[in-house]
Amino acid sequence: MPLTSNLTFAVAGAGSRGRMFASWVRENIGEGSVVAVAEPSPERRARMATEHGIGDDMQYASWQQMLQSRRLADVLINTTMDRDHADSACAGMRLGYDMLLEKPLAPSLAEAQIIDRVRSETGKVVAVCHSLRHHAIYEKVIEVLRAGTIGDLVSLDQLEAVEHIHQSHSFVRGNWGNESRSTFMLLAKSCHDIDIIAALVAKECKAVSSYGNLTFFGAENAPVGAPEYCVEGCPAEATCPYHALKIYGPEGPWRHHAGFYDLSRDDTKIRLRTSPFGRCVFKTDNDVVDHQVVAMEFEGGVTATFTMTAFTPWGGRYLRIHGTRGYLEAKLDQRQIDIWEFWAGNRHTHIEMPEEDGSHGGADDRLMRNFIEAVRLQDPSRVRTDTAESVRTHTIVFAAEESRRSGKAISIKQFASAAVPA
Repeated sequence: MPLTSNLTFAVAGAGSRGRMFASWVRENIGEGSVVAVAEPSPERRARMATEHGIGDDMQYASWQQMLQSRRLADVLINTTMDRDHADSACAGMRLGYDMLLEKPLAPSLAEAQIIDRVRSETGKVVAVCHSLRHHAIYEKVIEVLRAGTIGDLVSLDQLEAVEHIHQSHSFVRGNWGNESRSTFMLLAKSCHDIDIIAALVAKECKAVSSYGNLTFFGAENAPVGAPEYCVEGCPAEATCPYHALKIYGPEGPWRHHAGFYDLSRDDTKIRLRTSPFGRCVFKTDNDVVDHQVVAMEFEGGVTATFTMTAFTPWGGRYLRIHGTRGYLEAKLDQRQIDIWEFWAGNRHTHIEMPEEDGSHGGADDRLMRNFIEAVRLQDPSRVRTDTAESVRTHTIVFAAEESRRSGKAISIKQFASAAVPA
C-alpha cells in the first residue's frame, strides 16, 4: 500500500540495489521523490536520472561530490561500494541525512564502530539493510520460538545456497570477486545470515570457529584451450554452464545485472570481449572463497552452524532448529515451515506463507516501511537493524573470518575489545 509522505531521497550508488530502492520510493512515496543521484557510471547515472526525472544539477559523478556541501534531500539511500560505506555514511549523517545503508555496514569492525558512534552523535535515523530480519518466514519462526512451541533452543543450522551462476556473476567476475576491491565473502554475502542467526538465538555469541576456501574457480580448473574471454572461441562452450553468452546473451538471466539491457546478440558479443563479465570464470583475479562453514557457541550452551556454498543448482536459504521439545525446518524460497512437537505425540504442523512481491521475498518492502515509519516519526528506536545492532552481529562475522585465516577459535568478547577504534 502506498505511503503518505513528503520525504525526498538522494541515492548514492545506482547499481542494482540502488535502482531497486529508488523504484520502491517512486512506487510507494510518489513520483519526484528521488531528487538526486551519485553514480560513477555515466550510463547508470543517466538511466536513473531519466527514470526519476532528476535534473542535470542534481546528478553527480561521485558520492563525494554529492555530499561535499549541503543536504539535498531528507533521506540518503547509501548503496555505494562496501569500501566507501564508512566515509559516505559519516559524511551523510553529518550533513543531516537520515539514511538507509546497504549491508555490510563497513569492511572493518573499527569502521563499523565509527559509523555507529557518528550515528549516536548525530541522532540520525539509520537502518542497515539486513533484509532477512524483515522476511515473513523468519518473523514467523521467531514467533514460534518465543512461544516455546519447540521448547528451549539447543542447536541451529542454516544453509545459504548461493547458486553456481550467482557465484560466478557476483563473486568471481563481478564487484565482489576480489577482496582488495570489496571485502571478504562472509561479510559481502552472508553478514545478514549471521545476523539473523543471532536474532533467532537471542543470546550473546561467546566464540566462533570457521573454515573455508576458494576451491573451484581458479586457473587450475580451466578447460583445456579455454581463452581469456569466452567469446574468443572456447572449446568447452557447449557444456560449460559459465559461458558468458549463456548468462548475458539476449536470453541470459543475468544480462540486466551486467548492464547489458537491450543489446543485440552481436552487440553483446562485442561488449563481452572487454567486459569483466566476459572473462573465463577460471581466469579472473577473484580470490574470495566459494564455500565456508561457521560454528558458533552462544550463552547457555546453544550452538549454531552456518554453511555458505556456491555449488547448488538454485539459490535459497534452509533452516533447521533443534529444541528440547521439538524440531523446526524452514525453506525460505519455498516459503514453508514444518514443526514437530515431541511432547504432543510428535505432532507435525505444516505452514505455508503467502508469496509477497519485491526483492528478498518481500523483505525489502517490509524493511523500507519500517525505516520510513522511523524517519517520519524521527524515532531511531523503531529501526529493527540500527547501526548498534549491526555492529553486534558484524562482530561475529569479522571474528569468524579471523578464525578461518588463523585456524583458531576466537573469543567474541576479546575480539570486540581489540577492535575498538581510537
